[in-house]
Amino acid sequence: MPVLSEEAGLHETLALLTSQLRPDSNHREEIGVLQDVFDEKSLNYLMKIHEKLFQYERHSPVPVLQSATALAEDVMEELQGTPLCSEEKELLQLLSTPHLKAILLVHDTVAQKNFDPVLPPLPDNYDDSFDEESVKIVRLVKNKEPLGATIRRDEHSGAVIVARIMCGGAADRSGLVHVGDELREVNGVAVLHKRPDEISQILAQSQGSITLKIIPAVKEEDHLQESKVHMRALFDFDPTEDRAIPCQEAGLPFRRGHVLEVVSQDDATWWQAKRIGDTNLRAGLIPSKEFQERRLAYRRTLGTLQNPRPTQTTLSGLRRSFRLSRKERQSNQNEPKTEHTDAPEFLTYEEVMRYQHQPGAQHRVVVLTGSLGARISELKRKVVMENPQQYGVAIPHTTRPRKSHERDGVEYHFVSKQSFEADGRSNNFLEQGEYKENLYGTSLQSIRSVMAKNKTCLVELQPDAVKQLRTPEFKPYVIFVKPQLHEKRRKPAVSPASVEITAALDEDQEMFNAAVFEQQYGHLIDTVLVREDLQSSCSQLKVILEMLRKDTFWVPVHWIKS
Repeated sequence: MPVLSEEAGLHETLALLTSQLRPDSNHREEIGVLQDVFDEKSLNYLMKIHEKLFQYERHSPVPVLQSATALAEDVMEELQGTPLCSEEKELLQLLSTPHLKAILLVHDTVAQKNFDPVLPPLPDNYDDSFDEESVKIVRLVKNKEPLGATIRRDEHSGAVIVARIMCGGAADRSGLVHVGDELREVNGVAVLHKRPDEISQILAQSQGSITLKIIPAVKEEDHLQESKVHMRALFDFDPTEDRAIPCQEAGLPFRRGHVLEVVSQDDATWWQAKRIGDTNLRAGLIPSKEFQERRLAYRRTLGTLQNPRPTQTTLSGLRRSFRLSRKERQSNQNEPKTEHTDAPEFLTYEEVMRYQHQPGAQHRVVVLTGSLGARISELKRKVVMENPQQYGVAIPHTTRPRKSHERDGVEYHFVSKQSFEADGRSNNFLEQGEYKENLYGTSLQSIRSVMAKNKTCLVELQPDAVKQLRTPEFKPYVIFVKPQLHEKRRKPAVSPASVEITAALDEDQEMFNAAVFEQQYGHLIDTVLVREDLQSSCSQLKVILEMLRKDTFWVPVHWIKS
């Protein structure tokens, strides 16, 4: 067998091995397959690439020069001063492209091994009023992001003190600045007699490196202890409109429904948080739950806080399963325990965590709520009829006589007035009311019956009843169904769940009612479904129902940890 030289590469070795293969009667088929593999062009190309890379690495290549960018600029300058032929014009155009300039800049950075930011030299002199050991000189690379720290002035001494360090900001990442440190200079400018807003302006306008002269706190606090919790916001917050925030630039704006990761609650007034899904690593300031509740309480005493509960006039336009004679619920030990038995006095935050439906677990109850014009009963009935094995509806109770075509337990549970009133006193109904001297109600047991069959229960409820379902047992997913703007109006279909209410509202009133609903009960809504034609709305609803079986959702933490 021929002997290979030490310089022979993998490609040559493979070629020699192929030439030495001799088929025999016992391994003819296997050797044939091996030869076919070795003869593949793609394999040969890969071997050649491997050899080239190996040779390149073995010779330890070094850059020819370390100033390719400067050379390119010199060439461009020479070309711009003389008449150019077509090749020279093409070269000038090529050297002028931003992509090539970026490549040359990266080349020079690697060649010069200039990977660290250039910091100015340490100052030669210190303030004579301090011992050298008591002063700390800190240099931070800021770029375009905020420094990530807020300051305050001590009321007694007048010193400028670091009030908080924003998690993930430049100051936090450095580990050199701590809450309680006294700030004396910024880039050589004394700040002792400057206002905090003036100092913030200096910091905001500084780019690149910032040099801080700091007197450390008597006992430096440890790095911020992260106590991460997730909160769903139940109100809108715009830091540019909040006069109480210590630093507007450090504020984190959010909308109702956003999920926030609260990374620090060290400050009882202003928490630090990030919005879930944001790429920004720096946390921002948000009002704490206690502080926001105090502000709302103060606004209520001044009469400037909007009533969180709608009036009876606005409620009359919203979808209701039963008429206005709904009876007041009485406290009873059989009533399901819920964190929100009544509307929270002030809507601030709700602690949440991720939840995904597990095989074998009961399905979440799907609550459909909205106005009359959304025709929820029609939509609900169509979804169940198309897949009765997977979905079911809560059958209402009634005291009215059964009609000839009706079946007990199908359209309604037909019960006596005495039995109905007994269930009402035991708080077995989510909703109950009277219509044309007959009583109607949706019971908790009717929902449990659907869930026991391993089906997703679809139920149509008022907002107040939704709050009673917010328990670990039901884990309701609330869909607000509202009519499409400019949809042709028609009388709502007669259905058992709507108790044959057929009053139609004009479009303007319908849209007004929908807006009132979202404003007053938006914190209870998980998603909004715009009611178009029946088929498209049914398709939208089925997509949502399927997502509930597969996707992960944020739910109140007490639903999981109870």
